[in-house]
Amino acid sequence: MDDRIASTLAYHARTKHQLDRYAAGPGSLDWEAQPDPFRHWRGTQVTPLPREILATDILWPLLDQPRPAQAFTPACLGSLLRLCAGLTAWKQYGGSRWSLRAHPSSGNLHPTETWLIASGVPGLEDGLFHYQARDHSLERRAWGDATAPGVWFGYSSIPWREAWKYGERAFRYCQLDMGHVLAALAYAAALHGWQARLLALDPEETAARLGTDRDADFNGVEAEEAEVIVTLQADAGAPPTWNHWAGQPSLLDVKPMYEWPVIEEVAAATRGPLPPAPPAPAHAAKPVATTSTLPATQVILQRRSAQAFDGKSLMPHAVFRSLLAALLPGGSPVWRLWPRAPRVHPILLVHRVEGLKPGLYALPRSETALAGLKQAMPQMFAWTPADPELPLLQLLAAKTERTARTLSCHQDIASHSAVTFAFIAEFAAPIADNPAAWRHLHWEAGMLGHCLTLEAEAAGWRGTGIGCFFDDAVHEVLGLGDTKYQVVYHFAVGIPVDDARLTTLPAYE
Repeated sequence: MDDRIASTLAYHARTKHQLDRYAAGPGSLDWEAQPDPFRHWRGTQVTPLPREILATDILWPLLDQPRPAQAFTPACLGSLLRLCAGLTAWKQYGGSRWSLRAHPSSGNLHPTETWLIASGVPGLEDGLFHYQARDHSLERRAWGDATAPGVWFGYSSIPWREAWKYGERAFRYCQLDMGHVLAALAYAAALHGWQARLLALDPEETAARLGTDRDADFNGVEAEEAEVIVTLQADAGAPPTWNHWAGQPSLLDVKPMYEWPVIEEVAAATRGPLPPAPPAPAHAAKPVATTSTLPATQVILQRRSAQAFDGKSLMPHAVFRSLLAALLPGGSPVWRLWPRAPRVHPILLVHRVEGLKPGLYALPRSETALAGLKQAMPQMFAWTPADPELPLLQLLAAKTERTARTLSCHQDIASHSAVTFAFIAEFAAPIADNPAAWRHLHWEAGMLGHCLTLEAEAAGWRGTGIGCFFDDAVHEVLGLGDTKYQVVYHFAVGIPVDDARLTTLPAYE
């Protein structure tokens, strides 16, 4: 077996939570010493961005309709960044204060850094810019002789932000976060008439374009792992290269108490190209209309991750169907950003949905997935069609709250929801073909989670990601006995119970 494949599979196995033990993590946490959620680049030219949100008149059901592309200007780019990576609020309790952003993050730790590459944008100098979410500004990291005009977004991860709390399992959460971030960009780009598209660059080229390979610049501070570059133009190639660099990254954790070398090993093992993608598909309407009448920008800016659910609300059937429709090809602008064959498929533990018996359900996102899952799972499952339009199949009628709670690390939020999702990935074969698929499977799962969180918010419900689950216990419940399929993410949707002790403050004064 190839060493990279072996390292990837070994990391996944050793970072599984088991019913009798958790993956290796820190023995204690000093919350006063939490890593800084905002990295600054000292010694750079700082450009404040306009804070006005554009496209505020587009209703949520119309978000994915084709519309003319807006011109690339600082105002439009500022609006886009507010909606995909900016702050949406501050929360305060006692002497503690923390920010929320347009995309969720495991533990609200935000390992993902956003970069803007601009060439030929009126009113903005050419260069590579680090997006500073705290004050909505650009820090100019590099510049040079740009040629073709264009706009690109780049992303890098700082694994230590997650490892500080989650130990060895942290790299999983970095990749799930990456999926949420990409989905957030897809939604925001659609509102401005732009089509986000991933560039299939070699990992070394991506790192060089973002400057994360400049080891001397990161001496003594936390390293960044280059992830991907996205273009907002259909015909754009690779972004420019630069010959002038500036700035030093800030230190996020003055006194780290632990080290997790296996994270560096899996990062190296899973660097690789994106899987081939077919030409972008023609625009497809949602198979099920959403029930929301809210402006799309309001949905994005008010999105929160639920901290608790009420454990009693019955989800209307129309809301449930709109959630599922968003997960299917054509159901969201996300699937034009990621037009590849679906390899992650939701298994549902339905607790309280109008007109649907509680039980275990599957939503295979392709015909081949249906055949593969049927073959891999026990014959006792019924596979009974449960919707006239959607590929929803009932596997087993049963009360599911206790099972969902147990599988999700004994967390009440999984049983108090109306429905809990377990995202099951086609695993062994993609990784054997390309170990980088391990990252991409987690991206796809994060994208699914982001579709759920926004669709739920639009309907007056709320979602939350659950990164803590007992991997092999999930496989046992589903009768999955090998690594052909593996669970990579849990997600729950319900009616939230808000904490009245918390004060909400504006994102930007």
